[in-house]
Amino acid sequence: METNPASKWSFLWILLIWGVQLAQCSVSYDNKALIINGQRRILLSGSIHYPRSTPQMWEGLVQKAKDGGLDAIDTYVFWNLHEPSSGNYNFEGRCDLVRFIKVVQKAGLYVHLRIGPYVCAEWNFGGFPVWLKYVPGISFRTDNEPFKTEMQRFTQKIVQMMKDEKLFKSQGGPIIMSQIENEYGPESEAFGGAGYAYMSWAAKMAVELGTGVPWVMCREDDAPDPVINTCNGFYCDYFSPNKPYKPTMWTEAWSGWFTEFGGPIHQRPVEDLAFAVARFIQRGGSFVNYYMYQGGTNFGRTAGGPFITTSYDYDAPLDEYGMIRQPKYGHLKELHSAIKLCERALVSADPTVTLLGSYSQAHVFSSESGDCAAFLSNYHLETTSRVTFRGVHYDLPPWSISILPDCKNVVFNTAKVGVQTSQMQMLPTNAELLSWETFSEDISSADEDSKITVVGLLEQLNVTRDTSDYLWYMTSVEISPSESFLHSGQHLTLTVQSAGDALHVFTDGQLSGSAFGTRKNRKFTFTANANLHAGTNRISLLSVAVGLPNNGPHFETWNTGVLGPVVLHGLDEGKRDLSWQKWTCKVGLKGEAMNLVSPSGISHVDWMKGSLFMQKQRPLTWYKAYFNTPDGDEPLALDMGSMGKGQVWINGESIGRYWTIYANGNCSQCSYSGTFRPTKCQLGCGQPTQRWYHVPRSWLKPTQNQLVVFEELSGDVSKISLMKRSVNSV
Repeated sequence: METNPASKWSFLWILLIWGVQLAQCSVSYDNKALIINGQRRILLSGSIHYPRSTPQMWEGLVQKAKDGGLDAIDTYVFWNLHEPSSGNYNFEGRCDLVRFIKVVQKAGLYVHLRIGPYVCAEWNFGGFPVWLKYVPGISFRTDNEPFKTEMQRFTQKIVQMMKDEKLFKSQGGPIIMSQIENEYGPESEAFGGAGYAYMSWAAKMAVELGTGVPWVMCREDDAPDPVINTCNGFYCDYFSPNKPYKPTMWTEAWSGWFTEFGGPIHQRPVEDLAFAVARFIQRGGSFVNYYMYQGGTNFGRTAGGPFITTSYDYDAPLDEYGMIRQPKYGHLKELHSAIKLCERALVSADPTVTLLGSYSQAHVFSSESGDCAAFLSNYHLETTSRVTFRGVHYDLPPWSISILPDCKNVVFNTAKVGVQTSQMQMLPTNAELLSWETFSEDISSADEDSKITVVGLLEQLNVTRDTSDYLWYMTSVEISPSESFLHSGQHLTLTVQSAGDALHVFTDGQLSGSAFGTRKNRKFTFTANANLHAGTNRISLLSVAVGLPNNGPHFETWNTGVLGPVVLHGLDEGKRDLSWQKWTCKVGLKGEAMNLVSPSGISHVDWMKGSLFMQKQRPLTWYKAYFNTPDGDEPLALDMGSMGKGQVWINGESIGRYWTIYANGNCSQCSYSGTFRPTKCQLGCGQPTQRWYHVPRSWLKPTQNQLVVFEELSGDVSKISLMKRSVNSV
């Protein structure tokens, strides 16, 4: 039987085209770098988390990242957003992961998809849905079958979604890499053999999903082949992968640091960040991801920690509102350009290191094809170093690296910033907040059907399941008319020990006082005089969560709420422990149950109208007003500096938690040179940690926008104003 020559060549041609297409959709790695479409690449990436901004912002953020010299966008996948209850999924609006990835793809950038599904990220419960805690027999992030079953199920779902949309690079999409687990090394050590078994299982499970792109594990020194172990930190020049055939990758180059209520703002000088990145590249690093490139906003109750602010600005090159922060953005853009000029030499050779002095070195990359790139470094903290390299003199500022893409001419020095500094301002808008109305929480009016009466005190999360930040603990105290304190003018003292995070104490409906924990010590003791009278007294404790824990071994076992003891001191009997008498618990607030934040409104809600200036400011009060959208396209924010603590909504969308607590820190000094730590460069001491709260313009309509504020303490809403964010050059 003869073969038709034409059909034979046609078949070979199809095979050739298929082979070329396959090569154009491949991602692999060797000891030097990721290999994309057959070429080693030096890749610069930035973290932008899709739910920390709005879909209307995504395109602009990604384009600015591209213009800033990035090759890729990195994002976590937030399990608790996508599966708020078991088996019920949400991939709409800010949760539209596929849409976000396609925005990145349209811009021509790659994606690093960090599925986790544990993310940490200063995010509520580390990204885990709260229902996961109540799966029978579960233990998080260890060799536990119920946990592994749920984790694998969600990971498979995300991977299959990506495959269905052809988003992996192996399918022609933008995803060049995925991450399983997150910073598990410290947990693995704590869990011992069970930790190692779980980590090994997770790696094997991920690889067997067949994505066609590499998987990584950050901060996991014993990540098994073929998974790549990577570095996170302020510096990673010391890091080497666990096998000589894996590339050196930095998944989190921390551009700043997160902010906690009661703490200062942390800034990382761009000279030091650029120095850290150049230092990593000169040591053979080939992938750098900035965490964060744009931090965004913890809308709703997504902030974890606890005590993490609603703002997740992170001193990133793009600020919380998506505006360019100079000089950080521009200086890094110049760094990226310089690195790209060196790319062919960097991926072709290992560096030759030469000492140029006590604190100075030259890292030289020379390829057989004649490419040559040099990094000249000066590690001294204070003194400029004059060095001679290949017969030419170079002046190196302290704590800096000069980049020479041709081994002759300096195109960039990390300490020489030629970009103008931008100054962010909050300016008034023409929007007036009109028609203020109030609604007071009635402590005694709780719906009987929603109460739980038990002997003793209940752990808060077990009762609320995180459907609300708030849990009431209520009990009665009988006081005999013969008690001495009633006749002596002395006072009883009430002490309440809480496992976190905040507490408001009421006696017969009147606020007796409040107490708060901190991120470092969530547990605290409330102590105050108890104004009790003869007969029956009602004590009501409102325990408030400020975000669930997001890291640490077995953080799912941490307790919160009022666990006691609750003790009265000064009675004739001495002290009376109230902890084990009958307590009634109620989840949430009346205003939450009535859905006061709904823009459609509820006709039977008895909002009270009238002048705020004539009313005494009371705790646990809801406020409502309306405003028209101001002109222009500048980002908007609410000035909440006159308020105490609570939550705020616009048109039913939760802006987040606010808290006008003043920042405690050391804001006296900052130098770019020397090892950076969050304690080094602080701002805002003695001022509210967070005063302005991002209002996305896409949440607004032209007129009659509804603002609802729930104030726990006694803020002055008449001074709330809508501001616009403006940028000037200095």
